[in-house]
Formats: sequence, structure tokens, C-alpha cells
Amino acid sequence: MASRPIKFYQVGSHAAGNRLLDPELRSVQADPNRTNSITKGHRACQGCGEALGARYALDAAMRATDGQLIAANATGCLEVFSTPYPETSWQMPWLHSLFGNAPAVATGIAAALKAKGRSDVRVVGQGGDGGTVDIGLACLSGMFERNDDVLYICYDNEAYMNTGVQRSGSTPPAARTMTTQAVGEEPGNVFGQGKSLPLIAMAHEIPYVATATVADLRDLEAKVERAMGMRGARYLHVLVTCPLGWSCAASDTIKVARLAKETGLFPVFEACNGEVSAVSEIRHREPVEEYLKLQGRYRHLFEPARREDVLAHIQAIADRNIERFGLV
Repeated sequence: MASRPIKFYQVGSHAAGNRLLDPELRSVQADPNRTNSITKGHRACQGCGEALGARYALDAAMRATDGQLIAANATGCLEVFSTPYPETSWQMPWLHSLFGNAPAVATGIAAALKAKGRSDVRVVGQGGDGGTVDIGLACLSGMFERNDDVLYICYDNEAYMNTGVQRSGSTPPAARTMTTQAVGEEPGNVFGQGKSLPLIAMAHEIPYVATATVADLRDLEAKVERAMGMRGARYLHVLVTCPLGWSCAASDTIKVARLAKETGLFPVFEACNGEVSAVSEIRHREPVEEYLKLQGRYRHLFEPARREDVLAHIQAIADRNIERFGLV
């Protein structure tokens, strides 16, 4: 994997950033000169995984480019909580685009910089799963086809959280949302729908595709830095816990994200030119039930009666991911 030799697990303030290590081994967030690309004053919910993921990703990108970076941000939670008019929490060049055209806007910025001969300034596009997996998919596919020099980051909280927790193409099977209520014989979101955008990105055979979670922030930082060391279209898909939409404790943000990986439901890997090049192996394999039971969006699978059939189906999905990517 792209991560550094020393792991950084978010286990508490005394370990955050590995500040006792030599400077060259510390995380971006332990650097006293970090840019704080998204800083205090935003209005994210307590325990918001998206705010955490964006902070680490953008600071890593700023360090990798010596601060020569412009971000195009789709409409969504990240945009709304960070820029309540007339205020902003961004301390970098940052543009707000429509819900579905952030990849096109990022492409336009990259094209303008190329025309001006500014190869030193780099571009990041970013959005949630709604603006990426669904509404922005056509623009993103075009960006991939043209191999535009943009890193696009999707912060995936698995639903349209900003507008009231509606199902997206990234919502997992059996999850309850406002548009996939837990009623009937197949409660929650139906099986067999949705899409895997990392695999779609790989099908375009772009230079770099990777997945990450907010449970391993050093891995996230390292992947951003590796991506910024490349040219062409790059895609990073980050699982970000949403305590509000997932109905989990704010204090469990990191734990839930880690279980998504340790169960196999969210495979963490890297791919270059359409081929998987590295995987983050599962350290302590857990049954999917350990992940599901922490979230109210799956409560209907356990009460008033256990849905063994649905739990077995979800476990089969995790098992397939483990086999497919060689996670153990």
C-alpha cells in the first residue's frame, strides 16, 4: 500500500499525528506548518467523517503541491457546512460548483492553467456520493476518458445526507433511508442495485484509483500524496461515517469506519491503469453483524426479530469482496 512504514490509527489525542516521532515520519496533521485547508468555524455535525476526511485529504494535497492547489467542490454536505454565506472555513483557493458538474469545473480549471503555462498549480475536485456516484457521473466519466490532470475525491457517506438522508447509488443493501424505509419482506434498500464507482473508474484505465477510510488517516494522507505525484486523471473514494444518517454514536465514527474495512464490506485497495496494484489486508476479520449492529439504519435486521436471511446475504457480499481482492 501507499502508506508509510509507521501506521497511524486514530485512537486518541495522545497518538494523534504521531507527534513523538521524528518529523519526517509524522502525519500531515502533526506538522506545525500544516495549511489547515479547512479550519474551525464550519458547521459539520459532531463526529462527521466527511469533515475529518476532507481536512486530512486537502492538507496532504497542499503539502504535496507546496500550497499550489485549487479545489472545485460540488454542492453537498461538505459545501454547505463549510461555507454558510457569507462565511467560509476554507483557507485555500476553493470554488463551489453545481451538484453534478464539479469534475467538469475542475477540468476547466486544469485546462485554463495549462493554457497559461502554470504546470505548478494542481487541481482537486471533490464531492459526496450523491454528486459523484449519481448526479455527476457523466462529467466524471468524461474527465476520466480525457485523462484530465485532476484528482477527484469522493467522500462517500452512502446517501444524500444534506437533503434528509435519501438513498443514493452508493447506499448499501438493507440500509434504511427516508426513501428506502424498513417495511415489507425486504426491509431497507433492495439488493442488486447501486454501483461501485471505484470499479467504474478502474474500467476507464486511468493512472490511479484508490479507496480509503477515515479509520486509517495516514493511509489516506499517503494515497493523496501519491496521487498528487502523478499526472492525468486520478480517483480517490473515501468512506466517511455519518452519525446522523447512519444513526450511530458520534464517538463511534472511527470504530464504525474501521469495521467496514475489517468485515470486508468496504475493500481498501489501490489500482494503476485498471489493475489492482495493492490491497490493505484485513488485520482482524469481523463478522458483518459487528458493523451493522452499531448503526440504527440496520436496527430492523435485529429487532423485533433477527433477519438471518438478510444478514447472511450481507455476509456473502463481504465474503465475495474478501475473495475478489485478496483481503486476508
